[in-house]
Amino acid sequence: MIQAFGLTSNARKEHPPAIDDVSFEARAGSVTALLGAPGAGKTTALRLMLELQQGRGISYFRGRPLHRIAHPSREVGVLLGDVPGHPARSVRGHLRMLCAAAGVPARRADEVLEVVGLVSLRDERLGSLARGMDRRLGLACALLSDPHTLVLDEPADALSARESRWLYGMLRAHAAQGGTVLFSTAEPKEAARSADRVVTLEQGRLVADQEAGEFARTRLRPRVAVRTPHAARLAALLAKEARAAHRSVEVVREDGNRLSVYGSTCADVGETAFRHDILVHQLADEIGDMGPGAGTSLQGEPETGGEPRVPAPSAERSEAAEEPEPVAQAHPPYEAQATAVSPLRDTAVDPEAQPTTTSPSATRSPRVPSTAPSRLVPLIDPEEATGTLPRARAPRPSRAATLDTLSPLPPPISVRSAPSPLRPLRYELRRATGIGTGFLTGAAVLVVSALTALLLARIGHTPQSRLLAAWPRELPLPPAALGAGLLGAFAFGDEFRHPALAADRGTVPRRMGLLLAKLLVSAATALLLGFLTVGCDAEVLYLVYGRELAQVPADWLSASASWVGLVVGCAWAGVLAAGIFRSTTAGLAAVVAVPILVVPLVHKALEGPAVRAAAGFPLRLRQVFLLQWPFGGERYLSAAARVVVQPVGGALALSLTALLCAYLLTTLRSRVR
Repeated sequence: MIQAFGLTSNARKEHPPAIDDVSFEARAGSVTALLGAPGAGKTTALRLMLELQQGRGISYFRGRPLHRIAHPSREVGVLLGDVPGHPARSVRGHLRMLCAAAGVPARRADEVLEVVGLVSLRDERLGSLARGMDRRLGLACALLSDPHTLVLDEPADALSARESRWLYGMLRAHAAQGGTVLFSTAEPKEAARSADRVVTLEQGRLVADQEAGEFARTRLRPRVAVRTPHAARLAALLAKEARAAHRSVEVVREDGNRLSVYGSTCADVGETAFRHDILVHQLADEIGDMGPGAGTSLQGEPETGGEPRVPAPSAERSEAAEEPEPVAQAHPPYEAQATAVSPLRDTAVDPEAQPTTTSPSATRSPRVPSTAPSRLVPLIDPEEATGTLPRARAPRPSRAATLDTLSPLPPPISVRSAPSPLRPLRYELRRATGIGTGFLTGAAVLVVSALTALLLARIGHTPQSRLLAAWPRELPLPPAALGAGLLGAFAFGDEFRHPALAADRGTVPRRMGLLLAKLLVSAATALLLGFLTVGCDAEVLYLVYGRELAQVPADWLSASASWVGLVVGCAWAGVLAAGIFRSTTAGLAAVVAVPILVVPLVHKALEGPAVRAAAGFPLRLRQVFLLQWPFGGERYLSAAARVVVQPVGGALALSLTALLCAYLLTTLRSRVR
């Protein structure tokens, strides 16, 4: 269960806090709705609970705060807004990347795709998904680690009525298996129909915490839903008769040809339409909203006995969502019940027999892992499922006749609790290879480097080592080093632009395992890029100018050590700078700043007057390490030492040390907060 105590956001200047001293709980085995108008503080409350925003108060998830949980994604599944993924990544690739980060098998991605109905779209890019498909993918990401708790912010926002029914059916199924579900909404009818308990917020304060049935009886207003092609004429006649009879009647013009009449009855509205020969397509009693200012459909204070009020039409409302849902006034607007069907029972029971319905709020059993998932069905009116509406008020059909398509949950999984160093490495490999940015960058580097090498060979007066690296003296860095730095900056820059590991932008977890994985992958990528660059340059020079310009230089050992140190150092500088400043541009700027700013300072310091000099360092190094390196390995160590004492090597080492210390400092500061 979820327990929230004293949630209070930080006040900004003269504005009051978005929420102030909000406490409630969401019980296991039930669905809890956090209801409030836009600006009431729903999203702020969820962000404070998930520790995505600074404030006061504390929240417990099954008795533990979120920062005390080793792997939060396995305990809490979160959906806030759109899916935070790279637009060029495929649906299946995004889920497989999250599987690697969470330590679950890769086949889990295919299981949740089948559950949410995205198998046919698994190769589509995230940027091309429609709103409804994006919501399905968000639910798949939340269910990926088989969490006990689901926290969702406006999960049915801008969805059609059919998609909303499917979504809330999945949430109901999760709660019926013993899980905890908390979602926010601005629609009172949606909260009463889909939740077991409704927590109401107004202007940042808790005003009600009720069961769904009590909420429907005490806080929702009845209304008459009318659909007619002469909506404007009927609205004027109803307002005129209300003024003449001195009755308090409110007529609201909805989108299209729909009216909502408050304070009247179906009989009165029908008699008015009959007397004036007005054709009526629908006339039904409904449960309306909570009154003025409760949601987005009604704006401002109610008008009693006045002219009909016509709100501005909303372009985001879908046609399917415009259909009203007739509900009897004597009962709550939604019977919050689900039907559990065991896959083993499907083969043993006569298919024509009526299934047994049980209420998850009455029998809340803990989640028991099994090899086959339970399947649950929300009860839905057949008129709503088919999109047709009755012309007159009809009795509610039986529960056995209201069963819709079953919505199975993915099967439970067992996740190893022991940390594995390969998880962040698998995640980083799938992140880097899941999109074409790295491959395009590498191809561009090879082309630019080959053209630069040809130009330098044509001009002449370029040493052989710089010619193979395509490094003119006028440029601070060769194309391969710039490309390695850019790929390193992408490693952390893309995390903050598209934070797949966190529910909110800018909240990428700072863990040493993730940093080490990015450093290893960026180093391997830089080495591969440097090797391919030298090989391509040598091949192009051989094809155009002959063997003379493609020969290996005499000092190939020290040149190779310098080349490896340069490309790997630039890649690491890009990774660390992008992780500190949360920007790809900042990472690339730090790479370019090393030869432009740091190298001159180091060069000036080395050229200054010195009492002691490091003359004879290679000879002494060879004498000391002769026993440890019997096969001439001291040459490689001496070459690496000479690289470090060079101005460029010293500047890179100094820059990497400073960036690493800054990253560790920001990590410790975020943990203290």
